[in-house]
Amino acid sequence: MKNILFAFVVSLSLIGCQLKTESANETPPIAPTKPVTENYFGKEVTDPYRYMENLDDSSVINWFKTHSEYSRNILDQIPGRQGLIDKMKEFDQRKSSRIYNVNITEANKYFYLKQTPDDETGKLFYRDGLKGDEVLLFDPATYKDDTLHYSISSISPSIKSDKVCFEVAPNGSESSELMIMNVETRELYPEVIDRCWFSAASWLPDGERFIYIRLNSSDIHHMERELNSKSFIHTVGQSPENDIEFFSRSKNPELDIKPEEFPIVFYDRHNHLLFALPVTVDKKLKIYMVSADEMDNDTVNWKQIVTLDDQVYNFETIKGQIHYYTPKNAPNFKLLKAPLDNPLLSNAKVFIPEDQDAKLANFTSTSDGLYYTLTSYGVQEELYFLANHSQKPVKIELPTLAGRIGLQTVGINTPDVWVTLNGWTTDYQRYRYLPKKNKFEIENLSDQASYPEYTDLIIEELMVRSHDGVTVPLSVIYNKNITKDGNNPVFLFGYGAYGYSINPFFSPNFLLYTTKGGILGIPHVRGGGELGDNWHKAGHKTTKPNTWKDLIACAEYLIDQQFTSHKKISIYGGSAGGILIGRAMTERPDLFATAIAEVGCMNTMRGEFSPNGPVNIPEFGTVQDSVECMALYEMDSYHHIVENTKYPATLITAGMNDPRVIAWQPAKFAARLQAANSSDKPILFLVDFEAGHGIGDSKSKYFNSLGDVLGFALWQSDHPDFQPN
Repeated sequence: MKNILFAFVVSLSLIGCQLKTESANETPPIAPTKPVTENYFGKEVTDPYRYMENLDDSSVINWFKTHSEYSRNILDQIPGRQGLIDKMKEFDQRKSSRIYNVNITEANKYFYLKQTPDDETGKLFYRDGLKGDEVLLFDPATYKDDTLHYSISSISPSIKSDKVCFEVAPNGSESSELMIMNVETRELYPEVIDRCWFSAASWLPDGERFIYIRLNSSDIHHMERELNSKSFIHTVGQSPENDIEFFSRSKNPELDIKPEEFPIVFYDRHNHLLFALPVTVDKKLKIYMVSADEMDNDTVNWKQIVTLDDQVYNFETIKGQIHYYTPKNAPNFKLLKAPLDNPLLSNAKVFIPEDQDAKLANFTSTSDGLYYTLTSYGVQEELYFLANHSQKPVKIELPTLAGRIGLQTVGINTPDVWVTLNGWTTDYQRYRYLPKKNKFEIENLSDQASYPEYTDLIIEELMVRSHDGVTVPLSVIYNKNITKDGNNPVFLFGYGAYGYSINPFFSPNFLLYTTKGGILGIPHVRGGGELGDNWHKAGHKTTKPNTWKDLIACAEYLIDQQFTSHKKISIYGGSAGGILIGRAMTERPDLFATAIAEVGCMNTMRGEFSPNGPVNIPEFGTVQDSVECMALYEMDSYHHIVENTKYPATLITAGMNDPRVIAWQPAKFAARLQAANSSDKPILFLVDFEAGHGIGDSKSKYFNSLGDVLGFALWQSDHPDFQPN
């Protein structure tokens, strides 16, 4: 069985303001402008900071450094910030370890990452069965140059569990090196394969070979780094120079693989088949299939079984059958099944029909049948089971209400299934479900801890009318003793892209905001997937304005209902969520006290001219198309900054090693915002020269970054504990 989800899935100075602090540093200078004007289908657009896109320009980098040092100094002086970080460290000490990225093989071998309070990142461990002795396989802290921070980004055990591939990347760059280890001897094979990304290895039946993806360059700023990537077959113990190009645009010209498509291939051991998927961020898949007996032929006769028009977003195989997950004529999704010997969708039948009131969110098969979940508004999830040879699914009563359900199996040859439950204020609990007894047994891998700080939190799941009359879900979390007098600080966190849902998650660190009398809000804006495929399409390309207008509506609702006032609202988002934050604050600068955009997409018209840009065209559009170009302009926060406008306090961050949102996008936004701002509010630009998109960050870096975000928001919301003397 193979179940694949693709989600690829995310400086400035101040004007006339001393930031209410006694900082000895002088305010850094405003960046000079060097306007470039271009005509887009009759519309002239001027870009005053285009030169910042040259990250080899020492003057640009010096500007980054000057403003980053200044911002770092200001943030460090916020009273209360260090107290937040100290509390995060104390929370971390409450658990002796945290285990994640768990891979359980059909041989009942466990491979996973484990992090203790003394570890900055997870180490790779192995055990034979749940109760087997734990064996340390690899510690990334001991790998190579100790001035770099390495983290493990993927784990791929072989079919027999005698070998394991894993990838490590330095300083959040996600530019990974793939290594192979003999599990019994714990010895690494001599070869190291660089230029890997999203390339979890798929082992072949001989146990000595695997298929992986390789990029063109390890340089994250190389414009063609991600274009025309290739899948290779590697033989363990041999030099990567001998690897065989297997599936790619150059190898398979007859398939019309696009330069920006990643050519993923995996082996289905239960059906002895190979599946190939050229993918971008487009959720619609193209799927090719061939017998694994052909893998060593000079010419592999791939058969396309799914086209983009079929609208298949995910799939899995069981013995002799394939299941397709699709929103076609079913925006809340349905599951189809077809025989593998005739797998075209024209031969598929409905397996799990669409539910009109809930979204089909997750599914996986075991030897007993199919487990799947239905979610309501993205915040409450239920579990169902359809036994083999049965026509009617059964709802499984959970041991506790779940905001979010995670499912894990080891394959279709065993009945084993693990169910993880959590909510906004309830920690993750992992259960083994015993179908014959209809019973759940707690089987946590990580230690559990108690958080009495959050005993009095309550959750409201609200529906807010947006600008066009559509109602938007809004999750609100706060202490039950709060008075709704219009004077509470509010922190709104949103995303709204790729059909990604912000389902309930438990983070004691994030919840710290509530211990300061604050209210956390999660607006489930359009562009996400909480209400099905139509919800995504309603905040996508030409409909993108709904995304930030939904956020604006949620903020206005909280003011109308006396939760808060415009002087107390902070908005926060990262990556594609930068569009949400940037356009909300540029459309309604009067509505927010604080705006925080972490490694955000702030200059969407230039996005496709960055290394990670072409793969994102299906989500945002291209300037080569007249309609999509105007949509990109409308969602471009950088081009919607207006001169001499009072903007809210703003924190903008970038990572120099970011392979997803190149650092000049937030930099250009920061430079233009600082020059246009007429308020006395701080506009800070913070660059981390030893980090990327936040993926693979060390624990200390995460604590400090979240301390910056929460501390800045509370400072600018006039919380008394966060005001300089």
